[in-house]
Amino acid sequence: MDAQSSGDDALKNDSIEFHRKKRGKVETIGKMPVDTVRDLELCYTPGVAYACLEISRDKDLSYDYTNRANSIAIVTDGTRILGLGNIGPEAGMPVMEGKALLLKKFGGVDATPIAVGSTDEQEIIRFIKMLAPSYGAINLEDLETPKAIKVLRALEADLPIPIFHDDSYGTAIVTYAGLKNALRLVGKKIGNVKIVINGAGSAGYGISKLLHFAGARDITCCDREGAIYQGRGSHMNVVKDEIAEYTNSNCVKGSLSELARGADVLIGVSSKGEFTTEMIKGMAERPIVFALANPDPEIDYDEARSAGAEVVATGRSGVPNQVNNMLAFPGVFRGLLDTRSSKMSMEMMIAAGDAISKTVKRSMLTRDYIVPDFNDRKMATKATAAVAVAVAESAMANGVARLKVDPADVRANFLSMVKRYGKLERYVGRLG
Repeated sequence: MDAQSSGDDALKNDSIEFHRKKRGKVETIGKMPVDTVRDLELCYTPGVAYACLEISRDKDLSYDYTNRANSIAIVTDGTRILGLGNIGPEAGMPVMEGKALLLKKFGGVDATPIAVGSTDEQEIIRFIKMLAPSYGAINLEDLETPKAIKVLRALEADLPIPIFHDDSYGTAIVTYAGLKNALRLVGKKIGNVKIVINGAGSAGYGISKLLHFAGARDITCCDREGAIYQGRGSHMNVVKDEIAEYTNSNCVKGSLSELARGADVLIGVSSKGEFTTEMIKGMAERPIVFALANPDPEIDYDEARSAGAEVVATGRSGVPNQVNNMLAFPGVFRGLLDTRSSKMSMEMMIAAGDAISKTVKRSMLTRDYIVPDFNDRKMATKATAAVAVAVAESAMANGVARLKVDPADVRANFLSMVKRYGKLERYVGRLG
């Protein structure tokens, strides 16, 4: 047995024992004692009726009189859990609980993990619509594509609260932030580079859409059949149809290896081994490679560098430039909830990405450091605090905020919650 296998076995055993002992990773904790008759009268009957009647006259008071203002639902149907695929809603719950724990620790957000007992698109949409009065936002997690995007679009159109799909939006935000800094490093501009994206699922869709919104004009997306373009007759769906509307304007055809020739940027959100050293050697000068497949990237970091890539990013920890969604989603939800936003917009995503990229000062920027390292708690907390403020400011500027707030208060609220729930006092103190 090699060291990797031994390490994997140890992690497996420790994880199973941890989950068995803890029986999950989250629990509900009350905000007040119930030690006296007066406590009981206030928190439940008869006193609670007064709050109920106030909300019945003005539904927005649910944000003031309940925990709705700090609550989100994390919803999955279990069809695309991590790299495990369709393993079912029950098997997806440990992931949803883990996400809820991270949101509490790093954003102060109360999140409810919910596994839906249906894979039917319309049933899921209807179910989430019925949940909406209880929450300030919804996080879609680990739904298969194209269903995930169809559910996202339907809910965005019909619900007055933000719908965030982390596989799509979170990945796109951090990828955009990293690419912005990588382009600064190699002296290229987003509007002038040739970008090839391999993978047309939720992540590929989100990244291509956000980069286009940010000014990229030469983007081509690929799937297993090669280039996606308008009019392609086979292996298309509603997501790929939409991708074709704003990418590959010249309807270029060909395989990934053909499209990568002369490309400035190669982004993978596909599977292990999809990128080769020959592809990278055929790219433009000072090429940028983001190999983001998990758990194993399209090409290893060292292999991509040795093939001539100027900047390489992956989704893996332990090597430079990890594109980690945790730099985005805790701050995004903090900004959304603090402004009681009605939606998540492209402008807010750009603002979040800009906030992450600016955390890496020009003097810090190197080929091995284009995004904050989430394991560096001081830098990660700076980045996520900046994201919270940027999302709040964008929400107010774009008219989707129900509350007008002082950005300084958003930052202070974020740092206060991180200090309280994340036990990061030594870092927060230095940031104030």
